[in-house]
Amino acid sequence: MPIAQLMPLPVHWPYLPAIERLSLALALGLFVGLERQWRRKEAGLRTFGLASLLGCMGGLLGPGYALMGLGLLGLLVIFLNVQSLLAGQGTELTTSVALLVTGFTGVFCGLGHTLTPVAVSVVSAALLAWKEPMAGFSIGLTEAELRSAILLAILAFVIYPALPAGAVDPWGLADLRAAWVTVLLIAGIGFANYVLLKLYGARGIELTGFLGGLVNSTVTVAELAGRVGQTPELAEVAYRGVMIATAAMVVRNAALLALLAPRALITSAPALILMLAASAVLSWSRGRRVASTSGATPSLMLQSPFSLQATLKFGLIFLDLQVAGMLAQRALGRYGFYAVSLAGGLISSASAVASAGSLAAHGAVPVEVAGTGAVLASLTSALVNLPLVLRTCRGQRLAERLAWGIGIVVALGVIGAVAGARGVPMLLGQR
Repeated sequence: MPIAQLMPLPVHWPYLPAIERLSLALALGLFVGLERQWRRKEAGLRTFGLASLLGCMGGLLGPGYALMGLGLLGLLVIFLNVQSLLAGQGTELTTSVALLVTGFTGVFCGLGHTLTPVAVSVVSAALLAWKEPMAGFSIGLTEAELRSAILLAILAFVIYPALPAGAVDPWGLADLRAAWVTVLLIAGIGFANYVLLKLYGARGIELTGFLGGLVNSTVTVAELAGRVGQTPELAEVAYRGVMIATAAMVVRNAALLALLAPRALITSAPALILMLAASAVLSWSRGRRVASTSGATPSLMLQSPFSLQATLKFGLIFLDLQVAGMLAQRALGRYGFYAVSLAGGLISSASAVASAGSLAAHGAVPVEVAGTGAVLASLTSALVNLPLVLRTCRGQRLAERLAWGIGIVVALGVIGAVAGARGVPMLLGQR
């Protein structure tokens, strides 16, 4: 006979839900109060635990009692600040707000919620614990960087929801919302890597070259070449930086294609892998020479990669390439799209790759055509760096070495593009 039949247990215990909610509220209050106790604040573990229990009991009893409990908690906050002012210690604004938030999380617990109060308590504790890093980061921000961050939020959360869904023209060419998603993707990648570059600085050419290449490979190459023009001793460092920036450009374009049209990455994978491998090997081959001049590693003075002018310019480039690619595909087939991809790589390889991925994702062009177009844009972007170096480092050996290096990267990319174009039908199950 089963044990459950021999020893029957009560199916429903009426006190269990209330105990569970009170226990969760107490645990969350103590969790947030732990940080205040560690900082030796007047309101610590016990105060926060009791504040959360007060809110939970109000939530259990009903809305009126919850409001009364929060009101009593507000009076406690007033007394806390009055006592702090009388002691000449200033106001306890952060602790006061944390107490009120803890009281509200207690009310949520009393009403039966679990995920919301836990998430709010964890975020509250993180904000309290990360006081110094957040203050240091915010103080270190420039006015231009702050404006850029606010502008990015406006473009993402204000303008994007207001854009119409679908094509805005009768021919189905221009999809503003799809174009804006890609703009936000590029801007977000660039802004995040700019922040990383600013936080970590010039800790070796690997970091500066790679992060700079993710933001803007052309700017990175121009900066390195300009420093060599001023200080020829940095030629070895600049060579490795250009190769790493080229590798970063390939990684960025591959990531964009993988996010927007993963199937198109099958066609471009051989070329991008060969380009990445060639850039990595060529940069590694100069590692020992760079190590001997590590003290002269240049810092890349990149401006903020996100501004209204740059965003609108990118959006127009992307939209123009998208429309031109669709028209060329309809009129001239895949070769017309390839011509547009080549021209787009001269202007912005990220725009061209994002356009190809977006068109493939919406079925406007075949995935193998989009993948080949992304490779052509990447090859053109690598080639366009060479005139910058030749113009800045005219007559120096660096220009000759970079010509060979970029030539090898491009040649392997062409071989990979041919292999990918021929092998993709088999991989995709096409005859």
